[in-house]
Formats: sequence, structure tokens, C-alpha cells
Amino acid sequence: MRLEYFQMIDRVTAVDPEGIAAEAIVPAASPVFEGHFPGHPLVPGVLLVETMAQASGYLLLHRSGFARMPFLSTVKEAKFRSFVTPETRLEVTAKLEHDGSGYAVTRAAIAVAGKRICDAELVFRTLPFPAPELEAAMRAQAERIGLGGPTGGGPHGP
Repeated sequence: MRLEYFQMIDRVTAVDPEGIAAEAIVPAASPVFEGHFPGHPLVPGVLLVETMAQASGYLLLHRSGFARMPFLSTVKEAKFRSFVTPETRLEVTAKLEHDGSGYAVTRAAIAVAGKRICDAELVFRTLPFPAPELEAAMRAQAERIGLGGPTGGGPHGP
């Protein structure tokens, strides 16, 4: 997890067309913690939402074979149950609820040692990639975290 670069997912552990599981390790130190909060560093809730959105986005990229880019458009019913501190291993999951008509909906969650920390329903607008550089960057990042296309190259199964 590289908070200041918005690279939230470290590794995809499983993926199929209906869901994804991934992990993210909160770094021991980050400039984010200097202001949130001095002497009591916590991962901001907005970055936990971003982590769930990225897992969902990778699921949608995988489903489309990287043909369409998912852009987060709505966060519904986000619930935060506990704080997240540095050096925490996050278990991130996302399940597909709907995909069609240029929109996709996922239900995503983050757990720590099996205990749910937060969850939300996320809505994405799915569009053709607006620039070839963005598509190349997304493919490279997906490869780095172990996500292959829909027919291979990454972890599969529940």
C-alpha cells in the first residue's frame, strides 16, 4: 500500500467474474499520518473507501478484459466499524451486484483478521479508456498486483 500515490492494493489473492479478494498492508510510516493524526496515526476513512473502490475496479477491469475503465461515481451506505492503524494487514473483498448499461455496482468490504472494519455499496461508470497511457498504466499496475486478464495470468477461484 502506497497511500500517497493512491496505490492501495498490494496483491490480488483470488478473482473470478463475480468477485475479488485482495490484500493491502498499511505502511508503518506515510506523510498521510503526519496530519491524521499526530501521535495517533489512523488511515483516513476516505482512503479505506478508495481501497474498496480499487478492489472493485480491478474486478470490473478483469471482467471486461481491460476493455472499459471503471470510474467511481457513487458511494452508498458506507459504514466504518473500527480504526485502522499502521502495519495492519487488510483483507479486501468486492462482489458484483450489477453490470450493464454503462454502470456497475459492487458490494465491497475490508476486514482485519476476519473482523469486518468497513463496507459500502459502490457504483461505477464504465467507459472506454480515455487515453492509451491510462490503459497501459492500469494493465501494468494490475500485473504488478497479480491480476491477469479474464483468461489467465493471475490468481483465480474463491
